[in-house]
Amino acid sequence: MQRKLVYLINPISGTKKKINVRATIINKTEAEKLPFEILDTRIDGDYGWLKEKILREEVTDVIICGGDGSVSAVAAALLNINVVIGIVPMGSGNGLALAAGIPASAAKALKIIFRGNSSYIDGFSINDKFSCMMCGMGSDAQIAHDFAAKKKRGLKTYLRLSALHYFRSRPFSFTIETKERTFDTKAFFICVANSNQFGNHVTIAPKASLNDGLFDIVIVNKMSKLTLPFYLLHQIAGINTLQEINNYRKSRSITYFQSSEATIINHNDAPLHIDGEPEPLTKKINLKIIPNAFRLLQP
Repeated sequence: MQRKLVYLINPISGTKKKINVRATIINKTEAEKLPFEILDTRIDGDYGWLKEKILREEVTDVIICGGDGSVSAVAAALLNINVVIGIVPMGSGNGLALAAGIPASAAKALKIIFRGNSSYIDGFSINDKFSCMMCGMGSDAQIAHDFAAKKKRGLKTYLRLSALHYFRSRPFSFTIETKERTFDTKAFFICVANSNQFGNHVTIAPKASLNDGLFDIVIVNKMSKLTLPFYLLHQIAGINTLQEINNYRKSRSITYFQSSEATIINHNDAPLHIDGEPEPLTKKINLKIIPNAFRLLQP
């Protein structure tokens, strides 16, 4: 079957010059003699029209040129559709692309796309929303909210906001419910990850896999801010081991376990983000893994 590609370019994602990326896409795809079309991503995240276009025009590949938020919005609309998804990383963090081994270079990412090797990866639901990579509650979500409001994005902006919120952050009260047990905690933030990446090569959930039928939950519990960086570095470096949730100990500074289903009760109005995009305040967050959610072009 002849491949037919649709590229979706996020005109505001990340910091790269979009004109150069667009030119690279056109030149490289024409050289491969593949039929293609370039469209802009939707700021409202509505891709219902794309499903109809795929079926009507027999599109085989949808290539998202953007960040994790764009990938998640498109993938959510294409669940149960026979189409392959590719990524040209153009976001600020590009966590999913990094976890999948997709290079930051547009030319190198396109080589993977043209090679055509795809495999299934999981996603998970957050109430009625879909995530391909990660959601978070607490101080990291507040950073995501503030980051989204900035005109100039990129790693420097994110690091500046992170430093500011380190001094401003406060713990929030949560109840975590799993099939195995229920417990209460006060935490600076909770991260639920299908990918090991926060983005920018920061691995918040080192044991996470894109296709193991589980998501990882990382709870950064209340502790002295003097020791917080030390324990976060331990988590990022993979020193903290996965816990069996049945052996949960409240004394641990960081709780790290895996599950396929969980509910988090948000008692203190902690902010929420999904794949780096700010979400409205949510009191009850139901999480459920979606195995083999979509096919991703990978090395």
